Amino acid sequence: MNIRISEHFTYKKLLRFTLPSIIMMIFTSIYGVVDGFFVSNYAGKTSFAAVNFIMPFLMILGAIGFMFGTGGSTLIAISFGEGNKEKANRMFSLFVYTTIICGIIIAVLGIIFIRAAACALGAEGELLENCVLYGRIILAALPFYMLQFEFQSFFSTAEKPQLGLAVTIASGMTNIILDAVFVSILKLGLVGAAAATALSQAVGGIIPLIYFLRPNTSLLRLTKTVLDSRILLNACTNGASELMSNISTSIVSMLYNVQLMKYAGEDGVAAYGVLMYVSMIFLAVFIGYSVGSSPIIAYNYGAGKHNELKSLLKKSSCIICTFAVFMFIFAELAASPLAAVFVGYNEDLMSLTLHAFKIFSFSFLFAGFAIFGSSFFTALNNGLISALISFMRTLIFQIAAVLIFPIFLDIDGIWISNTAAEVMAVIITGFFLFKLRKKYHYI
Repeated sequence: MNIRISEHFTYKKLLRFTLPSIIMMIFTSIYGVVDGFFVSNYAGKTSFAAVNFIMPFLMILGAIGFMFGTGGSTLIAISFGEGNKEKANRMFSLFVYTTIICGIIIAVLGIIFIRAAACALGAEGELLENCVLYGRIILAALPFYMLQFEFQSFFSTAEKPQLGLAVTIASGMTNIILDAVFVSILKLGLVGAAAATALSQAVGGIIPLIYFLRPNTSLLRLTKTVLDSRILLNACTNGASELMSNISTSIVSMLYNVQLMKYAGEDGVAAYGVLMYVSMIFLAVFIGYSVGSSPIIAYNYGAGKHNELKSLLKKSSCIICTFAVFMFIFAELAASPLAAVFVGYNEDLMSLTLHAFKIFSFSFLFAGFAIFGSSFFTALNNGLISALISFMRTLIFQIAAVLIFPIFLDIDGIWISNTAAEVMAVIITGFFLFKLRKKYHYI
């Protein structure tokens, strides 16, 4: 039975409604993880480093879909709260059509300039060629990747999170099966891993597109629309925090790679890649919860239900705290087997990765609060504060930490940088929640 965003949410209903979004984000994160596993174990350390090296650049290009999804879903949910369903569907259609056009343009430009981008990041020789080869195949599916990101948000707003979950599982299983066939059985190496990911992204983008083009039982359907630059700008502004978060994370990953090449060479980049794979899955829990709860928050804000807004903030804070403690404990206990999955074939690399993991895992205690805080302000249609939290969390604090801490702590300073940045992000998030409490009546 579907749960309506207009209902009163208990802890149980809130978790039931957001669980599909959480699993959706986890499966989306599995793309890179599965590629990393097969490339590392079947194509070798240099190919594995190449995937980690170019992936941040590719994620920057795909982040526009996430921006339209999160920023647009808030506007749509607010329109539903105001009782204007026709306007909501016009906006929905405008966001999807715009994403398709942007995806095609960016994919073409990315394919043309990816070699220059990889060179600028410091890739040379075999590492450079592997980056270009992997990147161009992935970029061919970029429009689908952007749509998949976008529909993850829209499925929750359409009150069909379970359907979104089914699509994401289908896409994730496509990637896993094709990786096994292309890389493990057919020995296609890096090309096989890239092709598997590209085809799985096509599955994740095309199925929802067909669903919303046809008559369906959800709140949303693709219809005729008109170009409205004001609505697009509003969606971009409101979703800027999610765009900034993805771009900043990718930029910071590039900076981490540069620092690690300086302090530990390719082994450092490979070890950091393992941390990022595990981190992507863990943080997907926080991101998925934030994406899943955002339409509920936006609806109640649009409907002026302040008491429900207070309840949602309180319950969400408790849920995020529980997730954080659980993931930290799990990360500490599972550090060795998780590291062994990717780099168990190399004793020195395994030792470096395990040491890094034990330090890095403390960041999971703090990351969820700023992620949810940013999403919370997006749902309140305050894109400026949301973007500021994301900007400080994923860029300013991270850059400062990764440049300063290694001066005093050598390579350990790099591993601890993420935790320091997350702590500072929690402080700034708490400041804005307290400062704006009277404006939005959530406390």
